[in-house]
Amino acid sequence: MTSHASARPPARVVLLTGPSGSGKTSLAALTGLPVLNLDDFYKEGTDPSLPQLPDGGGADWDSPLSWDAAAAVAAIEELCRTGRTEVPVYDIAASARTGAAALALDGAPLFIAEGIFAADIVARCRAAGVLADALCLRGRPTTTFRRRLVRDLREGRKPAGYLVRRGLRLLRGERTLVARHTALGAHPCAKPEALARIAAARAAGPVAAGRS
Repeated sequence: MTSHASARPPARVVLLTGPSGSGKTSLAALTGLPVLNLDDFYKEGTDPSLPQLPDGGGADWDSPLSWDAAAAVAAIEELCRTGRTEVPVYDIAASARTGAAALALDGAPLFIAEGIFAADIVARCRAAGVLADALCLRGRPTTTFRRRLVRDLREGRKPAGYLVRRGLRLLRGERTLVARHTALGAHPCAKPEALARIAAARAAGPVAAGRS
């Protein structure tokens, strides 16, 4: 006899990307859906595979190579299949994992996975049959710059000089970044459209939402 639990359709994921400071975390919270923070899959600062900035400024934390995409996809697939997974807890200021935590969907058929590298796993999630939608938040680069710098200074993520240099570099490259995310399969949009698309995916249910 098949149990109700085993008959439950698998969950689906909305990948939410965009420039650092574009408002991904606050938008994900507004949806009321479970959220997987993809920034927790950063590599540790001691990892020899970390990419380096060409100017000798240290690790390039804005490169997708600074992130463990395979572990992030594995966590997403386990969440979709079983409704729960264990995720690392990452301290950005220390550039290190400080532990692990359980994440459970509690029966939700849809969840958000948000982070600046989410677009890099669109194809893998689509191939796995778990993708509901992929969105890239975009706005005014100057607004993003200001919001990002205020947040990073408040949270003490890195030394102030590093944050200013990084912010100016990201400001100059923001439009190129959004174009890259779009090419990888994320739909570029502002907050109102993103919320509308997430609501539509939620209303469609787990099976329909998985159609690409």
